[in-house]
Amino acid sequence: MIGNGWDESAEAYIASMGERGDYTREFIIDPVVVPRIAGRGFRKALDVGCGEGRFCRIMREHGIAPIGIDPTEGMLARARERDPAGDYRRATAEVLPFGDETFDLVVSYMTLIDIPDIRKAIPEMARVLSPGGTLLIANLTSFATAAKDGWVDDDAGRPLHCHPVDHYLQERADWAEWKGIRIKNWHRPLSTYMQILIEQGMRLTFFDEPAGLGGPIGPRETSRRRPWCLVMEWTKT
Repeated sequence: MIGNGWDESAEAYIASMGERGDYTREFIIDPVVVPRIAGRGFRKALDVGCGEGRFCRIMREHGIAPIGIDPTEGMLARARERDPAGDYRRATAEVLPFGDETFDLVVSYMTLIDIPDIRKAIPEMARVLSPGGTLLIANLTSFATAAKDGWVDDDAGRPLHCHPVDHYLQERADWAEWKGIRIKNWHRPLSTYMQILIEQGMRLTFFDEPAGLGGPIGPRETSRRRPWCLVMEWTKT
């Protein structure tokens, strides 16, 4: 994952997240994902691409013992600082340093877009998952990763902010920049993810494209204009 910008952007990213996460995490994804881990008896979990450890801390609040892995040392250092009792290790999604069928829950929370070789990473997530276990995925939708911000005129000739989707079927890496962060994200059509997961013998048991629930009205209204995130739950058969 050399040259993806995360080492240089870790400090700015951590500052932008705070403890509760940005709008996308706090008001779009968490309201859907957290109920899917709460009270279900998960014991040992793996957070693939744990970043600064925010979702690992949430899992620990729900009685789950997570291990967080991430390739960026700056992220892991902050995760360990905020959660000294946690288990955070440096590793990549493409080569998970765990035995087969180790976890009953594997989480990929906004990390598929950051992984260069998804055709290695998803099989690795399936490999370390025990039979009957759950793979919980939150990601930007492929509509979002294929779109660039732009402007068009409405019927009255007034400029209207839009998100034009183009080259949807073309897998590619693009640089994303905001708040001093500059990282490489990967766009793939949804069918790519679905096909790889099905090939691993995974069964889809939950799917949602949530809109924002609460928070500032501006981003809440924006989140309802097009599908921004998806949440999927897959069971290993």
